[in-house]
Amino acid sequence: MLKQFFESGKIEAGCDEAGRGCLAGPVFAAAVILPQNYKNELLNDSKQLSETKRNILRKEIETDALSFAVASVDNIEIDKINILNASIKAMQLAVEKLKITPELLLIDGNRFNKYQNIPHHCIIKGDGIYMSIAAASILAKTYRDEYISKLHLQFPNYQWDKNKGYPTQSHRKAIKQFGSCEYHRKSFRLLPEIEVSLFD
Repeated sequence: MLKQFFESGKIEAGCDEAGRGCLAGPVFAAAVILPQNYKNELLNDSKQLSETKRNILRKEIETDALSFAVASVDNIEIDKINILNASIKAMQLAVEKLKITPELLLIDGNRFNKYQNIPHHCIIKGDGIYMSIAAASILAKTYRDEYISKLHLQFPNYQWDKNKGYPTQSHRKAIKQFGSCEYHRKSFRLLPEIEVSLFD
């Protein structure tokens, strides 16, 4: 089972993002404060779970959490400030929306900018170590998947219902055939270099 807390007695918020490596759509982030003695045998890094299990856990997390929040930064801002800064901003926006002010932030990954006066710890692969980060990873992932699946109804050519905006072969093939749309991240390499030259 994952660890329940980093520091006993502190109000900790786990933070994680989803969609950082996508070619299209926003990056989503979540912040979750769980009860300190919280137990959930199923809880794990969202990437290790099936879509069905993620959706079940999302409901349990939202019911059991002391506070949770989800935020996003759209593709236009990602192109302006870059994906790293956009991911950090999305996490900070999620923390800002929490109804309880955390005393410590547990950040998945190795980069974060200090938010207000709240101490933070960056933990590589933290979503596979701490419950609160795993919970945040599940919320960020499920909210983003839900959002991009709705966008798919507007732009079915890209098969976002299946690839969720990630750079799959079918997604890139569709970009080559139909061009990019308003939700694509123009600062990203939408096609491999050899294909870009052919496309141009």
